[in-house]
Amino acid sequence: MKRYESPAGWTVQAYRFALDPSDVQVAGLRRNTGAARFAFNHMLRRVSAVKAQRAAEASYGVAEADLTPWQGWSLPDLRRTWNEIKTWVAPWWAECSKEAFNTGLANLSAALGNWHASRTGARKGRRMGWPRTKRKHGRRSARFTTGAIRVDPGYRHVVLPRLGRIRTHESTRKLARRVKAGTATILSATVTETAARWFCSFQVAVKRAVGRAAHTPKAGRIVGVDTGIKHLAVLSTGELVPNPAPFKAALKKLGKAQRRAARRIGPYDPATRRKRTASNRWQRAQDTVARLHTTVAAVRADSWHQLTTRLAQQFTTVVVEDLHVAGMVRNRKLARALIDAAPATLRRHLGYKTGWYGSVLHVADRWYPSSKTCSGCQTVKPKLSLAERTFNCTTCGLSLHRDVNAARNLAGLVRHVDLELLGDAKTGRGAHVRPVRPAPAGGAAGREASRPVHPVNAARQRTAANRESHLLTER
Repeated sequence: MKRYESPAGWTVQAYRFALDPSDVQVAGLRRNTGAARFAFNHMLRRVSAVKAQRAAEASYGVAEADLTPWQGWSLPDLRRTWNEIKTWVAPWWAECSKEAFNTGLANLSAALGNWHASRTGARKGRRMGWPRTKRKHGRRSARFTTGAIRVDPGYRHVVLPRLGRIRTHESTRKLARRVKAGTATILSATVTETAARWFCSFQVAVKRAVGRAAHTPKAGRIVGVDTGIKHLAVLSTGELVPNPAPFKAALKKLGKAQRRAARRIGPYDPATRRKRTASNRWQRAQDTVARLHTTVAAVRADSWHQLTTRLAQQFTTVVVEDLHVAGMVRNRKLARALIDAAPATLRRHLGYKTGWYGSVLHVADRWYPSSKTCSGCQTVKPKLSLAERTFNCTTCGLSLHRDVNAARNLAGLVRHVDLELLGDAKTGRGAHVRPVRPAPAGGAAGREASRPVHPVNAARQRTAANRESHLLTER
């Protein structure tokens, strides 16, 4: 399916609202999300059966032309097959929106496409396995792209296909006013159940001007940001942003809730190794665990959003590191603390927020020794253990907080032009720096540039210029 490309001056973002549905509407939401799960599982089993049948026939020496016809997994192929068999496979299909079934088919097409790309080496990262069927008690979700999708003019309701008018917990004024003014267009709506609560996320094309917020003063030109565990981030200005560590704070309650859930009668009987009907107490215990995890995720997301928005608004250039988080979490002693801090979120948020507010994101090379380098004399230490929290330079005598020293080194990498003294080019010191230019509001805001800008060596440029002038003089 062709990906949506927003016009120039527009960007795509999401508006998420908590719903307050009635009992009848909850049943409708579960019916549609269940339809998405059913379409995914049924078509996955069909593709798996055809795949196994073809493999069995090939093992018996059947010619390629005589094998069972292959079931295509592109979205048009899956949709065509589903429309042919839905009458006898799902006689109740008319009770749900067609978009619910399309959600499951689109997810299956993407999953099989990712599996094939990973298998052939076109997809980076860990090798993906064959998709698995979705569980009944898993995450419920359905996406609507056509039909009646809008926010109510009264700012307290949303309208969805086949579900009607559903009340929201919070006001939809911000989105409704944009739609009424013509500066926003709703593209789709996704309903999701999280921790026994329903949410509606609108994918919206928004017309927005790239620039700094009027109420935010400019605090500085360049800032280097070093992420950590004890502190969420350390800035080159010397500011230490505390890490709320929400998972660590909720660990005691979470352990108690999970022990309580383990004592309930769940959907699987370990004695007979068979499925069974879960008790209502088990479901309530699972909801309690889910609410704790949701609170942890919300606290973590709020902390990162507040920090990244402030950085993108107050600084013209932000420099971060290219961290290999997937490799870092393999250290079992640091894995829990690293996941709780989520250091990769910094780069992801700044990737689009710098494009919104007219600032620039630079990503330092992954192998640049920011922690081992002295920010005063640029001497690189051969070794620096994690236990050494204070950087002590044996060359110039600098003694500084380890993370502040790393943040200052990151800030010193960027070559920039002072806006107050035009033409006064200030060059940074020596590592490869990848700039992420502000994306236009119409493109994918914050998408990183693939062309690196190498730091300028002024002495080398002067030497080259002198050599060229000498050659011209000899001629």
